[in-house]
Amino acid sequence: MTPDSILITGVGKRLGLYLANSFLDRDIPVIGTYRNETASLSQLNKKNASLLQCDLYNDGDIQSLIDNVSCKHASIRAIIHNASDWLADDAEYMPATIIQRMMQVHANAPYQINLGLAPLLMKAQNNHADIIHVGDYVSSRGSKKHIAYAASKAAQDNLTYSFSARLAPKVKVNSLAPSLMLFNETDDDDYRKRTLKKSLLEREGGYAEFQHAVDYLLDSQYITGRVLPLDGGRHLK
Repeated sequence: MTPDSILITGVGKRLGLYLANSFLDRDIPVIGTYRNETASLSQLNKKNASLLQCDLYNDGDIQSLIDNVSCKHASIRAIIHNASDWLADDAEYMPATIIQRMMQVHANAPYQINLGLAPLLMKAQNNHADIIHVGDYVSSRGSKKHIAYAASKAAQDNLTYSFSARLAPKVKVNSLAPSLMLFNETDDDDYRKRTLKKSLLEREGGYAEFQHAVDYLLDSQYITGRVLPLDGGRHLK
């Protein structure tokens, strides 16, 4: 029997791309969403991933995603809300637009997708299904320069609490709260040194650690409604 697919939002780069490849390499089918075409998507196509273009800022695209998955799949194993955006409060947008965009991609989109695809999760072949929200450690402490972003991630954490209660016992709903997992290629040496000093372990988490945390939640039989820190001890600095 072919295993149920895992839906991952934002598979075009970095952590989402790594997750998708990791699951596919283990013969776990993947439904991946992307906003813009990237060269990296070709490797997922070669591994027979089901790729759907979806702009999470567009409610019409979100509904089309829900309709498409519901039409083609009788059940799904998990939803991993990896897609994200990161706007500082001094970005080029007006403040009202910044908070709206952050809430849209981190709270509104997962809310709609969770509700729309809950029936498929309930029919998962496994004895349980999962929703994993990829949040941020700032959701519990705030941010001086990314207030809207931090607030939207806190809203996402609250979705974890609410959906875990709504969908139990069949569906486990949890959140990951990472801090530094990977630097961007454009980050200079000075920024890297300063950032590494912010955690006790003074290093990046890395792709494998992130995948390990996701697998841990998927394999667990007894964790739901929790926010799992993944921050290298940054909360103690």
